[in-house]
Amino acid sequence: MDAGLPGRLALSLLFTLVLESGFAAAAHLRGRRNYLLLLLLNLLTNPPVALLGNLFPHPAAHLLLETAAVLVEGALYARLGEGMRRPYLFSLGANAFSYLAGLALSPLLSHIFF
Repeated sequence: MDAGLPGRLALSLLFTLVLESGFAAAAHLRGRRNYLLLLLLNLLTNPPVALLGNLFPHPAAHLLLETAAVLVEGALYARLGEGMRRPYLFSLGANAFSYLAGLALSPLLSHIFF
C-alpha cells in the first residue's frame, strides 16, 4: 500500500460528498432524510469503490465498480428515500457527475495534494 493511498481515499470521499450534494441540490432533492441518506450511502459505497479502483486502475474495473455503486445506491434510494421519483436515475446522475468531475479535477488535485 503506497503512502498516498489513504489521502487519495479521504479526498475521494470528501469530493464525492461535496459533488453529489451539489448534484442533489441541482436535481431539487428535498428533505433532510434524503440528504442524510445520500451521506450514508456514499459512506457505504465510496470507500470500497475508491480503494478497489486504486488497486485495479483498469477502465473495465472502474466501470464495474461504478455500476455496482449505482445499483446499490439506487436500490436503497428506492427503498428508503422519501418522494424520490426516479431513484436509479438519480443515482446514475450523481455518480456520473462526481466520477467525471473527479476525472477532470484529478490532475489539478494531484499537484496540490500529492
